[in-house]
Amino acid sequence: MKIRLIPTLLILIVVAVTVRLGFWQRDRAHQKEALQAQITQFENAPAQNIGAAPIALKDIEFHRVRAVGQFMPQQVVYLDNRPYNDQPGFYVVMPFKLRDGGYVLINRGWLPRNMNERTTIAPYDTPRGEVEIEGIARADATRAYELGQGGSAAHQTIRQNLDVASFATETGLPLQPFVIQQTSDDGDKLVRDWPAPTSGVERNYGYMFQWWGMAAAAIVFGLYAARRSTKNAKLVGDKRPESSDAANNGQAPHA
Repeated sequence: MKIRLIPTLLILIVVAVTVRLGFWQRDRAHQKEALQAQITQFENAPAQNIGAAPIALKDIEFHRVRAVGQFMPQQVVYLDNRPYNDQPGFYVVMPFKLRDGGYVLINRGWLPRNMNERTTIAPYDTPRGEVEIEGIARADATRAYELGQGGSAAHQTIRQNLDVASFATETGLPLQPFVIQQTSDDGDKLVRDWPAPTSGVERNYGYMFQWWGMAAAAIVFGLYAARRSTKNAKLVGDKRPESSDAANNGQAPHA
C-alpha cells in the first residue's frame, strides 16, 4: 500500500488533536467529580463561624457557615431575572453586620415579581436586632447573562448581577469575599429552595466520546482513502496502451 505523505500527516494531526481533546474533557470530568465529592463533604460538615477576620474564598466556598449579627436593609439589592418554578422574580441580597465586626453579604432568598409593575417588590420581613444565620458560602449570589454592565451599575436597587468586591468599594463596607446563601428559616416569607450546584460532568463525558469518535472516523477515512488510492493506481497500471503492448511483441498496431 503506497502511502502519500501530506494526506497521511494531515490525518495524523487530526487524530492527535481529537484524541488529546478527548483526554482533556475526561480530565475535566474527573476534576468536577472530585469537586462534587468535596461539596457533599462540606455540606455535611459542622458549620463554620464567620467573624471579622477575612476568609479567602478558596478556603470557605461550599462550606456550611454560621454568622451572628444584624441585617442592613437600607442597602439591599434585588437581583432580577431569577426564575423559580418558571415564575420570574428576584433574589434579595443584603449586607449583614457581624457581631464582632466586619460584614458579609447574605442571599436571603427569592421573591416573585409583580407582573404588572416590574419594579414593585413583594412584601417580606427583615428581622430586627441580632439574629443568627446559617447557610452555604458561595462565590457570588448567582450570575445571570447580561449585555454590557448597564444592568449591574452601582447604586441601583434592582440589578442583574452583583460583584462582591465592587459592592464593597461602592458601599465602603469591608465585606468578606463571598456570599452566604441562607438556608435557615426566620419566617421572612422568602423562598429558599436553592438549586443544587451541578457539575455538568455528563456534558464533559459526552464531548470526550465525540472527540474520540472523530479520531476513529479520521483513522477509518484515512485507511479507506489509502486503499482506494492503491486500487486506482493498480487499475491504471493494468490498463496500459495497446501500442505499448504491440511494441513489446514486435508487432505493428492495428489500423
